[in-house]
Amino acid sequence: MVHKEMIAMLLAGGQGSRLGVLTSDVAKPAVSFGGKYRIIDFPLSNCINSGIDTVGVLTQYQPLVLNSHIGIGIPWDLDRNSGGVTILPPYERSDNSEWYTGTANAIYQNMKYMESYDPDYVLILSGDHIYKMDYEAMLDFHKLNGADVTIAAIPVPLEEASRFGIVVADGKRRITEFEEKPAKPSSNLASMGIYIFSWNVLKDALIALKDQSNCDFGKHIIPYCFEKNCKLYAYEFNDYWKDVGTLGSYWEANMELIDLIPEFNLYEEFWKIYTKQATIEPQYISENAYVEKAIISAGAEIYGKVRNCVIGAGVVIGEGTEVHDSIIMAGTKIGENCYIEKAIIAEDCILGDNITMGTGDEAPSELNKSVYSFGLVTVGAKSVIPSDVNIGKNTAIKGETSKDEYPNGSLPAGGFIVKGGDEE
Repeated sequence: MVHKEMIAMLLAGGQGSRLGVLTSDVAKPAVSFGGKYRIIDFPLSNCINSGIDTVGVLTQYQPLVLNSHIGIGIPWDLDRNSGGVTILPPYERSDNSEWYTGTANAIYQNMKYMESYDPDYVLILSGDHIYKMDYEAMLDFHKLNGADVTIAAIPVPLEEASRFGIVVADGKRRITEFEEKPAKPSSNLASMGIYIFSWNVLKDALIALKDQSNCDFGKHIIPYCFEKNCKLYAYEFNDYWKDVGTLGSYWEANMELIDLIPEFNLYEEFWKIYTKQATIEPQYISENAYVEKAIISAGAEIYGKVRNCVIGAGVVIGEGTEVHDSIIMAGTKIGENCYIEKAIIAEDCILGDNITMGTGDEAPSELNKSVYSFGLVTVGAKSVIPSDVNIGKNTAIKGETSKDEYPNGSLPAGGFIVKGGDEE
């Protein structure tokens, strides 16, 4: 048996339904971010930068893109004979076949994987946050306090605290209360969904709660440890951390990358973010093009105007086209003389000529007003939009659309054309 001091279990099976058509065909951790990355690159890079060389990635919903992106872990130096990265999908056992039903249930189903490394500590991570964090410093804190469980926590505005699991800690950072999404929070320290467990404590809790339906860390495991008088500590994190769970927060986090002094810096030498890179040609910006404050990835061809945008690899923006305040993901081709504002256009889309997108007044979405808001236009991967159409705000498009699906050549604010049965 190989012994590892700490192994990481990365939960990457989430559907991310609040990202709408962006996650119709890919798991949320596989969604593109910052032009060349995917969301899962951040926790994976944090692991290798923190000296953790054994990572189990638990997948479930639409894992194809995620699996091929991670492969055998080469970009993160996680292709190891001992440890490395292992994809852990749900699998059929002799007695039953069971999907992961909650975050803790997913970890419980991979008990044998964890036992094979005989770890002292297990780090539980979520695959859908943007941040840089040294997990080794958190482990040092865990050891120093003789903790059974350490929860990474970040101060949030009190008015937002009810959206999170909230921890209340004493002066020595020992947790005295844990409240899952409380209506009236008694603290503003929010759990980041990052936990270090001493292995025997985690094992005991998982086995004790193995029959709990939808077993979850925040709702079940942490309260159980609390009841058992385990020593729980809060590790306060005071740097950039973003849950990109909504279209608005996803759009904002991308836009923050192009600020003059970005709040989240992708260019630091000492804490690099690694990703799988295709070998592609350099970007091309034509003599008539105009680019201001943008991230332009390799292989992109810009013939029009781009301002305040994140442009993915291999994107083509045609002559006379203007793109403002938008995220255009890899492989998308935009025709000539278009005007696009505040759009999120996923990978490998084809847009015709003379398209206007994201102008005019707002109206609530007829598809899902809690998802498609923020004044954005959201286009799912591999969609086709015909020439000469006008698309309003808070709209959603997915699939190959034709001119006759746009009455009078337009999709008004709040409207949607979503094909393939995905209505979320």
